[in-house]
Amino acid sequence: MMKYLYIQIALGIAALNWVSVAIKSKWLEYVTKPATMLALLAFVWRLRPGLIAHGDVNWLIFALLFSLAGDVFLMLPGNLFLPGLISFLLAHLAYIFAFNIVSPPLDSASLIVALMVVITGAQIYRRIAAGLEIAGEQKMKIPVLIYTIVISVMVICALLTLVSSGWENYRALLLSVGALLFFLSDTWLAWDRFVEPLKFRDLRVMVSYHLAQICLCLGFLVSP
Repeated sequence: MMKYLYIQIALGIAALNWVSVAIKSKWLEYVTKPATMLALLAFVWRLRPGLIAHGDVNWLIFALLFSLAGDVFLMLPGNLFLPGLISFLLAHLAYIFAFNIVSPPLDSASLIVALMVVITGAQIYRRIAAGLEIAGEQKMKIPVLIYTIVISVMVICALLTLVSSGWENYRALLLSVGALLFFLSDTWLAWDRFVEPLKFRDLRVMVSYHLAQICLCLGFLVSP
């Protein structure tokens, strides 16, 4: 379908980016990494008259723009991890506002979902904080803690769409998968940097990250 043309383009460019990471082609990575997000922005912009079932398309655009900035910071040579962290922190905040869950359901299912995410985030942060101590980067502990809290809240908001009235099942599923993939991608990135090296780190991070962004965009704007 023509209205999903830019999603197809984004997926194709993302696949090229995965190839660039696998073969370590920097010039191809420099082109395809930002181009993937630009294609997703074009998709959202094209479908913006349809808007989102319960969110605000402007916050979705902000989330993608901040993600684009984070991509560029983390891609460029030099130690730009902190600017990249801040950019993605703002992206997650924008996603939280896009979900627009003003009154989350306070039933047992919602509480269990929130508790599972909080426990998982706390355990991951504990290991990363220990790695920061060993590496002598204690000054990064507070920024990483804040980031962990914010992305955990974003994941909780996404998962709450599964138990919130008004969110269609297919939207809620896409949003939840997207948020979980984003969490996984960021965990792999931080784990490799601060805890221990991971095999195929870059490929793992980029595949899960791009699929996360695609799922989130589709979850907000897809129609049956």
